[in-house]
Amino acid sequence: MMVLSVCSMMFAQTALDAKESDPTTMGWMQGFPPAEDKILSPVDGSFFTFPGLRYSVNHMREFSPTRVVPAAKDRHYGVKTEIDSNIDKVTFTPWGSDTTMTWAESLEANYTDGIIVMHKGKIVYEKYFGGLDAEGIHAAMSVSKSFAGTIASILIAEGVLDPTKLVIDYIPELKDSAFADATVEEVLDMTTAIQFSEDYSDPNAEVWEYGLAGNVFRPADYTGPKNYYEYLATVKKLPGQEHGEVFGYKTANAELVGWIISRASGKDLADLISEKIWKPMGAFYDGYYIIDPAGKTSSGGGFSLNLRDMAVFGELMRRNGNFWGTQIIPQEAIAMIREGGSQEVFEKSGDYPTLKGWSYKNMWWITHNEHGAYMARGVHGQAIYIDPTAEMVIARFSSAPNASNKYLDPTSLPAYEAVAEYLMNK
Repeated sequence: MMVLSVCSMMFAQTALDAKESDPTTMGWMQGFPPAEDKILSPVDGSFFTFPGLRYSVNHMREFSPTRVVPAAKDRHYGVKTEIDSNIDKVTFTPWGSDTTMTWAESLEANYTDGIIVMHKGKIVYEKYFGGLDAEGIHAAMSVSKSFAGTIASILIAEGVLDPTKLVIDYIPELKDSAFADATVEEVLDMTTAIQFSEDYSDPNAEVWEYGLAGNVFRPADYTGPKNYYEYLATVKKLPGQEHGEVFGYKTANAELVGWIISRASGKDLADLISEKIWKPMGAFYDGYYIIDPAGKTSSGGGFSLNLRDMAVFGELMRRNGNFWGTQIIPQEAIAMIREGGSQEVFEKSGDYPTLKGWSYKNMWWITHNEHGAYMARGVHGQAIYIDPTAEMVIARFSSAPNASNKYLDPTSLPAYEAVAEYLMNK
C-alpha cells in the first residue's frame, strides 16, 4: 500500500473510463499556475483520489520526500525487442463471465498505464497509456513489498538474517508490542496475529493510524506516533490467536520487514536494492522510495520505478537470479520464494476466495498452478507476473479507480494465463 494513500484514499465513485480519465486530457497540474480545480495536493489528499491518481502515480516524488535507489552508471542490461502484435488478439474468459475478452480490451478495462510482456528474455509486447512513457517512473504500490522480501531472502541466503529468530532479537524496542513473540519468518509470510485492519471503509481501522504515522502532512492537532518506528511499537496482538496460524495481509508486517533488514545489515533498504539488484542488473533508471518523517524508507509500498527496469527484474527472478552470466540473486533465495508458504494457512484467512490454492512467501504471492507462477501485487493494478514454465514475465503499471485487486483479478489473471498459453504454443 502506498504510504500516503492510507491517509488520503477515497473510494472512487466515477463513471470515467480509462480514456476519459487520461491525465493529459484531464489537464492536471498544467499551466503556470494550473487552474485551481486542476491542482493536486498531498495536504488535502486530492493527489491520491481518482481520477487525479492517474497523474500522481507518475509524479510521486513531487508529493513526498523520497530516497533514491541509484541505477547502474554503465553496463546496462541489453534486451532484444521482437513485438508480436497478435498478443492484442489473444482471447480469454474473465472470471464470472460467459463472454470472452481480448488482451487489448483487458488493458483498457484495467486502466493500464504501461505493460510489458517478456518471453524467453525478449520483449514481445510493450505499450504505454495516459501519462506514462518508456522513460517514465511510476508508483509500484505493494509490489514494493516483494522487493523488500527479495532483499530479505538474499540476506537469509547470505547468513546475515536468520528467519527463525524472534523479531526482538533484531529490534528489542518492540518487546512490548504484538511482534515480541513473532519470528522473522512469520513477519515475512504475514502470519502474525496482529490487530491491524486494512479495511478502508472502516474509519476506525488501524491502517489509518499507520498512514498518519508515516505522513509528513499531518493535521496540526495530531498527537499519535510520529513515524513508522513509533507506530510499530504500538501494534497489539489479536486476542485468541497465535502467530503462524492464519495468513493476514497487513502492511505493518512489510514496514517491519524494512526495519529488520536495516538492523540486520546496517544499511537502508533503498541502498540494499541498489547494491544487490539495481546496479548488478544494469538498471537504466534511478528508482526512489517515499520516506516517513524519521527518514524510514517505506518498505510497505513506497517504491517508484521504471517499467522496463521492473520487467527485467522479473526476468532476473525467472532466470533464478542469473544475469550477465553472473549470479546476482542467490538461487537459494529465489528457491525459498518459489516454494511458497502454507496453502492451508493462506486459505484460513477467508479473504481471497478466488485465489484458491495460493500461498504467500517472503512478501510474494505464489499461485501453485501448473506453471509454478508467482506474483508481486500492488493496489490499483500494479503487478509482476512470473511464469517459469511459459518462460514469460509480465510487468504492469495501472491506476484503476478501485484500489483492491479483487476488482481487477477477473480480467487480469486469466489474461496472463491466456498469453502464457499463446506464447508456449507459437
